[in-house]
Formats: sequence, C-alpha cells, structure tokens
Amino acid sequence: MAKPDLSAERPGGAQAKPGPPAELPRAADAGGQAAKLKDMQTSLENTLRHSPVVLEQQRQRAQDVQLRIADQITAFAGSMNFVYLHIALFTLWMLFIESKPWPMLTLIVSLEAIFLSTFVMIGQNRQSAFQQAKADHDFNQQELELKTNTQLTREIHTLTTELHNRLLRRPTRQQS
Repeated sequence: MAKPDLSAERPGGAQAKPGPPAELPRAADAGGQAAKLKDMQTSLENTLRHSPVVLEQQRQRAQDVQLRIADQITAFAGSMNFVYLHIALFTLWMLFIESKPWPMLTLIVSLEAIFLSTFVMIGQNRQSAFQQAKADHDFNQQELELKTNTQLTREIHTLTTELHNRLLRRPTRQQS
C-alpha cells in the first residue's frame, strides 16, 4: 500500500519543499493554550463590554472590605435562597423552639428587618453614586463627540465651499 503524499501545496500550484516533519503540540499543551486563549478572550470581552465607569466602580468595590461584605450580604438577601432559608427557619422556630405568640421570633425578625433595610439603603446610595459617575462620564463623552462632529461639519462645509468656488470660477472657452 502506497503512503499518501503529505507535502503541502502552496497557492498558485507550487509545491512546498519537503523537510523534517514539524513537531505536533502535545494534547495537554494544546488544551492549556486553548484555555489560556479562552481566558484572554473572556477578559478582553469583559473589558470591552463595560464602560470605564463600571470598571472603576468594580475596582473600588474589590478594594474595600466593607463594600465587599455589603455586596455579599445584599446579594444573598436578594436571592430566593434567602427566602427559602427563612421559611425553613421560621417554621422550625414556630414548631419546635417557641410557643405562641413567638415574642423572641418577633424581636429577631424586627432586628433583621432593621439591618436589611440598612443594607438596602447602602446599596441604593452606592447605585446612585455609580449612576451619577456614569452620567458624568457619558455627558463628557457626548460633549467631546459633539465638538468633534461640529468641527468635522465645519471642515466639510469649508471644503465644499472651496470646491464649488473652484468649479464655478473655471475659465470659459472663447468661441471663435
């Protein structure tokens, strides 16, 4: 049985010079490189997907321990897992720990409501500050875009006027 010709054909019909076979990357290296490329691509997409204001806000949140804790608490308190946990805890409390009218449970729930409302207000204040920073950034970008467009429009007007003047002031041929 004859071996197939493995020489590569170049565009235009020219044959590649035969040489030593190229080393094929190992499967582990290829997998590692693919994962590395995917991570780089994801990082680039995330960077390009968010405005500079969002990236700055994320950087600030990551630096402050108190903000990270507040983010984690509000993320959990705003989830269905929080609701399910409280349904289970309140049910167990009412059935096994305290008899009616549940005065200790009422106190605990009231204190929890106070703290959760505080976390909600912290989140609202931070969201408000973020929205203001984003609005300021967007305003500055729009102003810059407006100035650029105005300057381009003026230059186009100047060039168009000059072109019309040159075309209309052409010397006319004298008829004989």
